[in-house]
Amino acid sequence: MRRIRILTRWLLYIIGGFIFLLACLWGYVAYVSRINPPAVSVSDKETLQWKRADHPDHFYTIGNNWLRKSASGLFEMYVEGDAFERGVANGKLSRELLVQQEDYFSNQIRKMIPSDFYLHFLKYVIGWFNRHLDQYVIDEYKREIYGISESASNEYKYIGTNYQRILNYHAAHDIGHALQNMALVGCTSFATWDGASADSSLIIGRNFDFYVSDDFAKNKIILFENPAEGYKFMSVTWGGFIGVVSGMNEKGLTVTINAAKSRIPPGSATPVSLVAREILQYAANIQQAIAIAHKRTMFVSESFLIGSAADHKAVIIEKTPDTMDVYDPQSNHILCANHYQSKILVGSESNVEQMRESSSAYRYKRLEELMEQQRVNTVQKTVEILRDRKGLGNTDIGWGNEKALNQLISHHAIVFEPEKRRVWVSTAPWQLGEFVAYDLNKVFKLPALRKNHEIYDSSLTIPADPFLLTDSFHRFEKYRMLKNRMHDGLEIDPDSLIADNPQFYHSYVLAGDYCIKKSAYRQALEYYEEALTKEIATKPEENYIKGKIDEIRKILNKK
Repeated sequence: MRRIRILTRWLLYIIGGFIFLLACLWGYVAYVSRINPPAVSVSDKETLQWKRADHPDHFYTIGNNWLRKSASGLFEMYVEGDAFERGVANGKLSRELLVQQEDYFSNQIRKMIPSDFYLHFLKYVIGWFNRHLDQYVIDEYKREIYGISESASNEYKYIGTNYQRILNYHAAHDIGHALQNMALVGCTSFATWDGASADSSLIIGRNFDFYVSDDFAKNKIILFENPAEGYKFMSVTWGGFIGVVSGMNEKGLTVTINAAKSRIPPGSATPVSLVAREILQYAANIQQAIAIAHKRTMFVSESFLIGSAADHKAVIIEKTPDTMDVYDPQSNHILCANHYQSKILVGSESNVEQMRESSSAYRYKRLEELMEQQRVNTVQKTVEILRDRKGLGNTDIGWGNEKALNQLISHHAIVFEPEKRRVWVSTAPWQLGEFVAYDLNKVFKLPALRKNHEIYDSSLTIPADPFLLTDSFHRFEKYRMLKNRMHDGLEIDPDSLIADNPQFYHSYVLAGDYCIKKSAYRQALEYYEEALTKEIATKPEENYIKGKIDEIRKILNKK
C-alpha cells in the first residue's frame, strides 16, 4: 500500500511538472509572439479624434478622405496624408467593412477547424511563426496598419491585439500558401504590346483566383491612395488590407501577383502583398520595381507581373525566399500562370514539380491558345480571355475546373491600359459581371468629394457576360448550393451534383465522398471511376481518387 502511495505521489509530481512546463511553454510563446504597435507622435494620435460624417446612400467623409458605394456594387475609397493619417481615415471610413471582413475570415476558419482546442493551438502556432513579422515590415506600413487597427473589432482580442491581428492578416496568404504548400490562388495574367495589341498600346489582364468564401469576396474596395511620400496609386482590396494584389500607380506602373510552389519556411518575412505595395508606391519603371523586390526578403515564392508605361512593356519578377530572377520574353507579349519561366528558376526542382503536378502548365497552354485565336489584343478581347471557361481545344472540362482560366471563384479580374492610365475592374459575380472603368488621370484630379456621385467612366463599361443568363449558369449555381449543403453536413442527392455539372471531375469526387460517408461503397466506386475519365486539375487530386478506389475495393473484397 505504501509503495502504491509513493508511486502515486511520483506520478502526480511528474504530471504536475509536465503541466508546469507546458504552461511555461505557452506563456513563453504568448510573450515572444506578442507584437507591439509602432510609436506614433502625439500630433498623429490626435487624428484618432476625427469624426466620420455619414451621408445618405453609403457615402462617408473625413476631411478630404471619402468612401462610397458605387451602383456597380463596388466600394470606392480615397485616402491621403502620412501613413498613420491614411490608416486612421481608412479604418474610420470602412469600419463596418473592416469588422465584417474579419467576421467572414474568422467564420471560414471556424468552418475549416471547428475544434476550439485546435483553434487556440493554431493561434499559438501562427503567433510563433510570425513572432518576427514586424521586423520585416517597413515603418510606414506598420503605422498605416496601426491606424486602421484602431477601428477593428474588440471581439477577437482573444486571438491577439487589434494591431497584431490586422498585421498578421497581411501574411495570411503567405502562411496558408507555405504551411499547406498549396496556392489558395491559381491566378493567370498576361500582357500584350506593339504588334500583339490592336493599337500597339500596353494592355494587361489578370484573374485573381483567391477564394476564402463567398462572403469574403462580397465587399471589394477600389482604393485610391494619395500618400505623402511616393506615387498616387489605385488597388483592389478589402476592409483592413493595405497590401496590393492588383494595382496601378499614377506613372502607369502596374503590379499583379501569382503564387508559385514554395517549401515550408522556418519563419515569417515580408508578406508578398506588402512587397507589391512598396513597388506600386515607389517605382516608376521596371528597373525601380526590380530594385525594390531585390532588397526585400520573402518567405514564399511568388511571381510579380510588372507592366510599365515608361518602358512600354511588361516583365515578370520571379522571387523565392533565397533567389530572384527576371523573365523578359524579348517579345510583344508575356504570359504568367503559377510556375517560373526565368533562366535561373525554370529548371528548379520545385518548379518542375509544379508544372508536372499542378494546373499551371495546362492553363498557360490554354492562354497561348486563346491569344493565338484572338491574333491582336484589345481590352474587350482581354476580358473575353479572362472569362474563358473551356479547356484546351475548347473542350468542356466542367464549370469551376482549376485548369480553366475562369475557375468561377475569382475575387476579382482586372484590366490595365497603363499608358492611358485606365483600369477596368470586374463586378460580381466573379469576372462575369460588368467591368467598370476608372481613368486615373481624372480620379486623382477630383477635388475633395463633397457630393455623392459616380466616378467610374460609364462610357467605357464592358457589359456582363451573357453566360449569366444561360441555363448552364443556373445549373452551376445549383451545383454550388448542393456542394455547400454537403460541406455543412446536410443531406443531398449525389446524382444531382452530377446532373448540374456533368463534365466536372470534382462533381463525381464529391458524390463519391458523400456515398462513402453513407457506406454506399459500390455507388462511390462508380463515381470515382467516372471521375478518372474527366479532365482532373492536379496530380494530387488524381492520386486521391485512385487511393479512394483502392480503399473501396479492399472493403468490398472483405465482404
